[in-house]
Amino acid sequence: MQQLLPPTVNKDLILRENLAIERTVMANDRTLLSFIRTALYFFVAGLSLAELLTLDYELWLELLCFVAGGAILIIGIAKYIQQLGKIRESRRMVGNYVGGQG
Repeated sequence: MQQLLPPTVNKDLILRENLAIERTVMANDRTLLSFIRTALYFFVAGLSLAELLTLDYELWLELLCFVAGGAILIIGIAKYIQQLGKIRESRRMVGNYVGGQG
């Protein structure tokens, strides 16, 4: 037997909210990929400095690039996990309201 929603719940609003959450999930994924891409740029820059520069402190510049890339990667993953928790919490709220008039 099919379970029917109470007549006060607007099914169009629930669909709209679910689609909005899916767009938010995809935006969160794109943001994580951007953090990963930026971290990789820093790692590649650190590797390239050895070939391009012949300075006394090039090792420090390489290490700075590696540390910056690692920090960006860690921050990106932390923000991704934090936002994922917020998305899961908002997904529980979908449909827990009474539809309005109009």
